[in-house]
Formats: sequence, C-alpha cells, structure tokens
Amino acid sequence: MMAGRLWRSRLLQIANITRQFSTQRSRLQRPDKGYTITTEEKGIRTICLNDPKKRNALSLGMLEALRSDLSHQTDDLRVIILTAKGPVFSAGHDLKELTTKEGRNHHMQVFQTCTEVMVMVQELPVPVIAQVSGLATAAGCQLVASCDMAVATDTSRFATPGVSVGLFCSTPAVAVGRSVPRKVAMEMLFTGHPISAQDALLHGLVSRVVPEDELEETTLGIANRICETSKSVVALGKATFYAQMNLERKEAYTLTSKVMVENLSLGDGQEGIRAFIEKRKPSWSHDTKKVH
Repeated sequence: MMAGRLWRSRLLQIANITRQFSTQRSRLQRPDKGYTITTEEKGIRTICLNDPKKRNALSLGMLEALRSDLSHQTDDLRVIILTAKGPVFSAGHDLKELTTKEGRNHHMQVFQTCTEVMVMVQELPVPVIAQVSGLATAAGCQLVASCDMAVATDTSRFATPGVSVGLFCSTPAVAVGRSVPRKVAMEMLFTGHPISAQDALLHGLVSRVVPEDELEETTLGIANRICETSKSVVALGKATFYAQMNLERKEAYTLTSKVMVENLSLGDGQEGIRAFIEKRKPSWSHDTKKVH
C-alpha cells in the first residue's frame, strides 16, 4: 500500500513538472542589453551571457538575469541554448562579491540564487543545451554540467579551480560530480587543473566537440531536431530521466514502466504509433491531455 502511494506520488511530481511551465504564459522580453541577450525564434530560445569584460562571471546580477530568462515561457518554446560572448564562456562567481565587505547575507543570496538557476535548468520541461566556446570554470563549469547537453569547441577547457584561491568548488561539485566519474571530479576539484574539451567529452561533461566554425551549426542542428518531436513527450521524458537517475535499478524500472504507460495514454503517444504504422510523419498536438 505504502509503495503504491510512493509511486503515485512520484508520477504526480513528474506530471506536475511537465505541466507547471505550460500553464504560465508570458511574452518574451526584447533582447536584454545588460547581463544577457535573449532571443527566440521558431521555438528555440538563445540566452547569451553578455559580460565579456568580467569573463561572464556569474555575479548575482547575471544569475538573476539568467533566472528571469529561463523562467519566461512562451507557447512555442521547445529548446533553450546557453551561449556567451567573448573568449570565456563563464569564469564562475564574481569573487569581488564574495569578500567580507559584502557580508554573509549577500554571500548566501548569491549561492541560493545560483542553486535556483542550476536546478531550474534541469526542471524546465524543455531541453537546455550549453554552446561552449572558450573557458568554463567553477560555477561556469557547473552551469555546463547542469545543462541537458553541451556542445563545445575543440579548444574549450573546463576547470573547478576554487581550491587555488581558498574557496573549494563545493557547489560546482554537485553538478560536475554527477556528470563525470568520481575520480575525475576529485582530480579536477583537488588540483584545479583544467581538462581539455576532448577529455570533457571522454568523461561525459559535454556531449559533442566540434571545430569553432561548426559550433553554432551543430548546436542548432540538435535544437532543430528536438523541435520536430512532441513537446509533451519530451517534457515527460526529461522529468522521468532525472527522477529515475536518483533511484536504485529495480525502483527505476518500476517508475519508468509506469511512465511508459502514462506516455501511451497521451494523444501524441498514440499519434506517433499510428504515424509509424501508416508510414507517415506524425502530426503532434503537443498536448498533455490523456486519450485513455
């Protein structure tokens, strides 16, 4: 009885995640000339970190801008791409905000806001892709690790160098430690030495490595492919993926088996099967309503 309630609770949580943003309609604001530049076209939103003079540091202002840009929902939104201006994707937190002068309360606000952004990336019902050119360090590396996918140039590098300045990268370690093998994460954290894009690919921190001149085209290719699929099915799949990753294998299969049945009850679940049988392209409704 208790186990049944537990699985119903987990399924309800997944359903809520897939629906919570679809019920919030708001218009995308015009491109921000401050911390970020945000545009949206054909279901693909691009959020560009726009503070290259400060190496796109994740200052409180930058984090608040990111939180706002990520939380804006439009009916057609299907994919979010995170990119950056300048030779550094992001150098992590702005250390000038982390001095005694700013005070403990400000420090807490910085890390709470950062956590909100990182969690939001994975709780959004649409895939988030990091498009990385250059260096991503500390919380910048954390942001890459938090994204669902990451495409990087072959000259990009990734590091968690906080130990070198007396501030161990404990919060970046949450995302990085869930993306790469433990011993690789520990070497990055204890030494602060950067790893290459090729090593980042080998260990699972990024999903693709391409030449600089192919970065945007490759990222858009992935985004456009996602736009060809059902929004409701992708939302359900993303929420389920992260939910099952925290479970033991048998529990994960129990949960995902139930979700597969829920997926089959979606209109788009049945439409996809019909289209396959009839040898035609599916016509997605992107709706979360159940047909049985």
